[in-house]
Amino acid sequence: MYLKTEHKLWICQSATEKILLHPKMANRHGLIAGATGTGKTVTMKVLAESFSDMGVPVFMADIKGDVSGLALPGEGMEGMQKRLHNKLGLDIEWSFDTYPVEFWDVFGKGGLPVRTTVSEMGPDLISRLLGLTEAQTGVMNIVFRIADDENLALLDFKDLRAMVQYVGDNADKYSTRYGNVAKASIATIQRELLELESQGAEKFFGEPSLDIKDWFRTDANGKGIINILHCVELFQKPLLYSTFLLWMLSEIYAFLPEIGDLDKPKMVFFFDEAHLIFKDAPKSLLQKIEQVVRLIRSKGVGVYFVTQQPSDIPDTVLSQLGTKLQHALRAYTPKDMKGLKTAAKSFRDNPNLDEEKTLQELGTGEVLVSLLDEDGTPTVAQRAWVMPPRSYLGAVPENLRQRLVAVSPLYDKYSTPIDRESAYEKLAVIFQAAADAAVAKEQAKQDAAAAKLERQKLADEARAEREAERQRKANQSMAEKIGIQFGKKVLNTAMNKGSTKLIRTILGSLFK
Repeated sequence: MYLKTEHKLWICQSATEKILLHPKMANRHGLIAGATGTGKTVTMKVLAESFSDMGVPVFMADIKGDVSGLALPGEGMEGMQKRLHNKLGLDIEWSFDTYPVEFWDVFGKGGLPVRTTVSEMGPDLISRLLGLTEAQTGVMNIVFRIADDENLALLDFKDLRAMVQYVGDNADKYSTRYGNVAKASIATIQRELLELESQGAEKFFGEPSLDIKDWFRTDANGKGIINILHCVELFQKPLLYSTFLLWMLSEIYAFLPEIGDLDKPKMVFFFDEAHLIFKDAPKSLLQKIEQVVRLIRSKGVGVYFVTQQPSDIPDTVLSQLGTKLQHALRAYTPKDMKGLKTAAKSFRDNPNLDEEKTLQELGTGEVLVSLLDEDGTPTVAQRAWVMPPRSYLGAVPENLRQRLVAVSPLYDKYSTPIDRESAYEKLAVIFQAAADAAVAKEQAKQDAAAAKLERQKLADEARAEREAERQRKANQSMAEKIGIQFGKKVLNTAMNKGSTKLIRTILGSLFK
């Protein structure tokens, strides 16, 4: 609850006093932690409502769908008054309220489509998204560098796939100039891109890409717009979810100028299931996250991590979180006990409170809380109840969600995708030319083979003809030879018979 008269946020109520967050300390980041079912989501909503009332835009990830209830007023005034009186010991006039929300969704189903271009996300985050090794990430960096050098814009998913194929096809050509482009790495990247595409991630890449300025808005009444990212489907793909959050944080960091300390933040981000951001992240990426978290404060942005165990957050990041709202922790195993002790020790010690014991006793909606005072010094840990939310505890009906999306002033800007000429279209011409050349080469090869076959056929026919002629002549010669010999024999026989007859005639005449 935002107290205008005091210009502070009434976050919790202890047994004896209000626990107030100073707006100028809200950009010193924060942690909301606790076991499942202890009230983290409600605490996140209460903070978001308070910032919105103060005129500060908010971003929230809605993993279960119930954060969307910010768009509706709460219910059950009688029960709420009992809670205020009996649990918080307060006798105040309470009212429910609605908050200005803008729904977003990477898949474009539960909100306005959130898109970015491949180039804007960059090779390092895309490599993380694909789960690439260091060597494969190096190849991905080469792909992006070649795209820049050859003026091939990487906008959507098909641009990236075409570019990887192009570099792979010309690996020998590019390896000399850019470094080794291992064909095995190219093959792995292509497989991972295919897998990512099957998960629907291609919908995230394209235009119009998100204009971060559209998240820094207030409504006509001066309330900060609460931008809710519908993550029910996205959260089923943890790597895409965490990579999206990292990209968004990087975009905010790059977009905003240095402004130093302000009276209140320019914007506040809540990263639910924050442990996924750091899970399996390489050292270089963790260093980048730490740097962004440390420096984005000077740009007027507060980042609040929501997770189960404080140990889910790296120590280098955890040490920078000034606001701590720790819900109950369960300790059933040695590992749980270690986490409990670590969480208790992360608070400034209160001599009148056993922090470790208290963390196991907290009920739903109770927290162990420590904030920063006006000088930036952490207050001692206190046990307190989180103030109740003013909005509806639950999800908005789907038909209402869709109506709110349709009447959004940003609907026309983001609802229709744009597909302008980029790497895919330019490379398609190159691929087609290469395909045509390959077809022409194959056709020429086939024509040459056919011509060779025809020549061989003609040669064989000529050879057969010559052989037939030779055989004919040989046969004729043989026939003539046989005919002559036969004629001679007949003649000789005839001559012999004629001679005998002549002799007989002569002798006959002599002896008459």
